[in-house]
Amino acid sequence: MKKTLSVFLITLLVLSVSAQEKKVKTGWKFGGALPAISFDSDLGFQYGALAEFFNYGDGSKYPDYLDHTYTEISHYTKGSGIFRFMYESNHLIPGVESTSDLSYLPHQANSFYGFNGYESFFNKDWMDEEAAGYKTRMFYRFQRNQFRFKNDFQGKLSGEHFKWSAGFAFQNFEISSVNIDKLNKGKDLAELLPLVSVMPGLFERYQALGLVPSDEAGGGWVNTIKAGLVWDSRDNRPNPMKGLWSEIGIEVAPKFLGNDWGFSKLYITHRQYFTLIENDLALVYRLGYQTTLSGHSPFFYQSQVITSRLTGYSSEGLGGYNTLRGVLWNRVMGDAFFMGNVEFRWKPVYFKFIKQDCYLGLNGFFDFGRVIKNIKLPTDLATTFGVKYTTENFSDYFKPGAEKFHMSAGTSIMLAMNQNFVIAIDIGKALNEQDGNIGFSIGLNYLF
Repeated sequence: MKKTLSVFLITLLVLSVSAQEKKVKTGWKFGGALPAISFDSDLGFQYGALAEFFNYGDGSKYPDYLDHTYTEISHYTKGSGIFRFMYESNHLIPGVESTSDLSYLPHQANSFYGFNGYESFFNKDWMDEEAAGYKTRMFYRFQRNQFRFKNDFQGKLSGEHFKWSAGFAFQNFEISSVNIDKLNKGKDLAELLPLVSVMPGLFERYQALGLVPSDEAGGGWVNTIKAGLVWDSRDNRPNPMKGLWSEIGIEVAPKFLGNDWGFSKLYITHRQYFTLIENDLALVYRLGYQTTLSGHSPFFYQSQVITSRLTGYSSEGLGGYNTLRGVLWNRVMGDAFFMGNVEFRWKPVYFKFIKQDCYLGLNGFFDFGRVIKNIKLPTDLATTFGVKYTTENFSDYFKPGAEKFHMSAGTSIMLAMNQNFVIAIDIGKALNEQDGNIGFSIGLNYLF
């Protein structure tokens, strides 16, 4: 049986603390740190930490900042990890807000549940070694190593709120079957995973059926440029209490940038914030739509959720902590999707910790989303399946026409220091067992 032990040591430290420190911050300040130690019987021991620094300049715009850096190094002993450095500046380029992200994200067991949401049937027993139908814990997994150099820019078009956005990114995805030999190192005989040649997972089956073409199965470069428009009237970035934050844009992956595939995507996101009790209680929501406009997007890029600026180490789904909390990571993959999040955000407790201004927040949320344009599957798929897998049922894998809204609900506990460093603990419950059960995550910042 898979056993997972997680110990999260939450550390809130400020290096420049003195008895005379004023409420308004100036200059560079250590925002905070979040070490994490965990153990996963398949991925091994995890060790690492993340840290943030903020530059408040002369303090005249506090809690807004001039510069912000984020560094995260987290590694599992069997290869998975996060290696990320992000730099954000509101003054480096005069009149332009810029963000640069350099990351390497190796993942030995990335989630893959097929295409078009509920039209791909999820059987949890196939991953449960105590169930009668057990196949392998890695059945819905493949290996994905991602390199990313991403740059986003925004500048004013008219007034304070209407802005242009632009950006470019170089991303390389290395895709393969899960390295079972590596994951089996050090395991007891009873815990060994079956080899892919003995028990192929969904990724291998999709290749055999032609649903993952051979030129996509190994990954490749996806280099993109994008441009769009933004309306941003939020009163506060970390936790807005009022205002709008809406954006529309087009991302293009042209072949002249060295791409093996050429395509374009449209993305639209609308976020709105309502104050119910001044400073303490807000109702907020986010709606998002994304679709492929032209060309063909490789399967491994269909999970990417495009935004005008990257706010976390990952922006993908649907499913997982930054889209549908409580729903399985990347459960919902299609050629176009619609999604939404609704939250009540409450700040019931304010306090001082090592002379810093802190508050405790509690959120209640409801998330929903679905595929609205399918990834096309062959019309003779049932026949092809029957020829290749004579002892299995087509309906155990595919449910044509079954897609509908995927929904989850839950709560978040927020611990904030100096308004900008926010630790988020999310607990979400999927409302359909086809989407999993309960999801738990610890990270930084409000969802939007």
